[in-house]
Amino acid sequence: MLVVIGGGPGAGKTTVLGELERRGFKHVAEVARQIIQEQVRDGGNALPWSDTARYCALMLKRSIASYEEHASREFASVEVTFFDRGIPDTLCYARLVGLPEDQIVEACRKYRYAQRVFLAPPWKEIYARDAERKQSFGEAERTYELMTQTYEDCGYEVVEIPRVSVEERVDFILSMMRGE
Repeated sequence: MLVVIGGGPGAGKTTVLGELERRGFKHVAEVARQIIQEQVRDGGNALPWSDTARYCALMLKRSIASYEEHASREFASVEVTFFDRGIPDTLCYARLVGLPEDQIVEACRKYRYAQRVFLAPPWKEIYARDAERKQSFGEAERTYELMTQTYEDCGYEVVEIPRVSVEERVDFILSMMRGE
């Protein structure tokens, strides 16, 4: 089972995923941050503040490759693997910056995650900018709103992760997955 943990920038997704990993679950790192780090290191311009179309195309390519790698594993249907963002995040980005959506929409239809998607809402108290996260908190809020709508447009059930301790957030996610 491939489960998305998403949300806008700086909402605590990576911390939640770290706790899930600590509890024995597999998790797949966010491709967007990897792309930014590689492009900055290599002097490339496929960046969200430079060439948005190239950045978006790379995000889609890497997200599909990551999905295919993990979906093809022998126990993918019974083991839980958490993804730090999913392919619909690329669609959300394209919508935010006004890029064509057709190819991304098709990928969202083809590559499906578990029906229930967990999104971390904007959380001002923990939000911080860094070298890869340049958005203001207001932009993070708008991203979250569009991300929620995008996942719903793609047919997913969006569950908002509560703003509580990381342990409680993970307990909430796991209980929702068990249907409690």
